[in-house]
Amino acid sequence: MPRRTATMLASTLVLIALLCAGVLIKVPYSEMSPGPTVNTLGDANGAPVLQVSGHKTYPTSGNLNMTTVRVTGADYNMNIVEAVYGWLAHDYVVVPHDTLYPDGTTEEQSTQENAEEFSQSQESAKVAALTELHIPVTSRTIVSTVLKKSPAEGKLHAGDVIKAVNGTAVKAPTDVAKLITKKKPGQGVVFTVVPAAKAAAAEKAHKEPTGTEQVDVTTKKSDDGGKARAIVGIQAGTEHTFPFNVDIKLADVGGPSAGLMFSLGIVDKLTPGSLTGGKFLAGTGTIDDQGKVGPIGGIELKVIAARNAGAQYFLTPDENCAAAAKDTPKGLTLVKVKTMADAKKSVDKIRTGDTAGLPSCSAS
Repeated sequence: MPRRTATMLASTLVLIALLCAGVLIKVPYSEMSPGPTVNTLGDANGAPVLQVSGHKTYPTSGNLNMTTVRVTGADYNMNIVEAVYGWLAHDYVVVPHDTLYPDGTTEEQSTQENAEEFSQSQESAKVAALTELHIPVTSRTIVSTVLKKSPAEGKLHAGDVIKAVNGTAVKAPTDVAKLITKKKPGQGVVFTVVPAAKAAAAEKAHKEPTGTEQVDVTTKKSDDGGKARAIVGIQAGTEHTFPFNVDIKLADVGGPSAGLMFSLGIVDKLTPGSLTGGKFLAGTGTIDDQGKVGPIGGIELKVIAARNAGAQYFLTPDENCAAAAKDTPKGLTLVKVKTMADAKKSVDKIRTGDTAGLPSCSAS
């Protein structure tokens, strides 16, 4: 066999061996890529994303798209070839597996956590939107979680409305822990609550929960490594009574990052005229009850998803601006937002064509 032919054959065999090894050798990485976008003003799976009943709504036009990121599953084993391709590709991001699934989180646990965050983001989106429109929303402190094998297990339940602790009225979730820790471990705490079932019935009727009960719980000493204090094993949270029904229907989406776009969609539905003027906007960002917009993950991929869908403007959380501006897709304008009010003002400017003063993102 000629030397040149032998050399080429050997090189080919080595290359094949390396490729086979690359496919077989697994690495502890996961992959993120642009996901689908959904118009909050439109339909998904044959049904409106935003459904309002009990209050007048108005026709909308244009797009207010929320954006998503696809991620590989917790059980997915990436090989070296896939990792290298992801590192080189423009629209993929390869990250350590523990970044997406810390401490051995399973697929089921991750899905559950994302579903809970998505549900909470929906509540906050409703509150922020109605507050922006000066529509009153009543808030109340509830038992959010009861820890297993804790003093409160079997006595307090998730959804119970906490009216008072040891006779002192509760105005916010943070009040609960403060009042409990005034006691010493082993002492009793008296909770004045409206049971979860009564609270749920009142919420369905858009009324304030009534019919309180007294619940006695004996505290125990904390064992979380911090300063010793009295605890009962609950986490307090917030629920709201809305004056009418606002339902958000969107399957197979998790996490809190759609909050801002849901809020804007609700505002558009409840106000005369088109908020967008028929233009195509997309965006992302968490939102809290006060309308503050928070940062999200995967911003570089979400701007790609938005532009691929046809968006011309992208509402970008202030804290994500620098990362998004490093490689903005051509034809997409990033608009910096810090609050719900900021976002609405910017959308108003886009609708009227007064875009010269839009707050922009910079890479620095």
